[in-house]
Formats: sequence, structure tokens, C-alpha cells
Amino acid sequence: MKFLFVQDYHHKYRYFCLEQSSQIQVKFSRWQKIWDKARKKLMLLPAKEIHQEQALARALKLEEENVQIMVSGLLSPKKLKSKFYFFLQKQRTKHIFFLIGETLLLPLSGLAAILPGPNVFFGVLALLMITHWQALRGTNRLLKKTPQFIPTSLLKEWEEALKLEKEEHLISILDKISSAYGLPHIRKLLWK
Repeated sequence: MKFLFVQDYHHKYRYFCLEQSSQIQVKFSRWQKIWDKARKKLMLLPAKEIHQEQALARALKLEEENVQIMVSGLLSPKKLKSKFYFFLQKQRTKHIFFLIGETLLLPLSGLAAILPGPNVFFGVLALLMITHWQALRGTNRLLKKTPQFIPTSLLKEWEEALKLEKEEHLISILDKISSAYGLPHIRKLLWK
């Protein structure tokens, strides 16, 4: 399993998995209607955040000690390792606060049960909690792994064009990255 750790258009580091991510599935038939509505609501969140959460959650499946992460190679290995470590710590803290907030909102979702129809508020909240919980567990697992940074020329070209603010060149680089790594949604992840 390979991952990308690269800056987006706003010079904020993002972490993505190169493999297609799957949706969370529920096996309880009576909850299917609520779950489908909640999943549609969750998909309204920014693609950058959803794909990053899914990539962090995929770390739970990692068996090997080394994690292959493709980077631009513009930073020294020591600085890159430090930046990745602090990125993971920030994600860990963010997910802990999200889970605390969602736990506090959980009793309020019970009040929405008196409204007619499925309790979509509870479904969305449950899906967010599951997503954040899996991402937190994946982040904790990544912190115990050894990152193996692999510099790639396309990501280097992308970050150099970002520094020079060549917008017309950025779109062509995103198309190259999309075809090279099979990421059709790369514009949603790294562009404005």
C-alpha cells in the first residue's frame, strides 16, 4: 500500500492513499435507510477531508513495518520526517477533539428520534464518529510505523509550480499525476 504526502494549492500538507478507498458498510437491514441518507450527507463534506480520513483509516490494514509514502523530495529527509510526525500529531489531536464533541452531541441526536421519519441526525453523527475513530486509530498506528519517503518527479514538479504560482501549469501537472497514479479525483484533493 502506497500513500502520498504532498502540499495542496493552499500549501497545506495532505495525506492520501493511492488505492481506491471503500465506503463504510452496515449489515443491519433496518438501519439501511438511515445509513444511506447519512452517507449522502457525509459525502457533502470536502473531498480533501474525506479522502484524507479514509487514507488514515487504511493505515489500520498495514502489516509491514515500513510505510511507503511518495513525496516531492524538496525537503531534507530529516525535515520531512519531522513535518510528517507533526502532521500526524495534529491529526491525532484534531480527531480526539472531534470525537469528544461528537460524543457530547450524541444525546441530542436521541431527541431527534421523536421527529417523524428516520433519525438522519443520529446516522450522520454515527458515521462521523466511526470515520473519526478509524482515522484516529490509523494515525496512532502510523505513528508506530517507520515512514519510507520516496521522492517522485511529478510531486516535485507540482510543489515547485506551487512556489512559483504558475496556475496554468498546475492543472497540466495535476492531469499528469492523475494519469500516472490512477487518481481521477486529484483535482478535488489538491486544487482550490
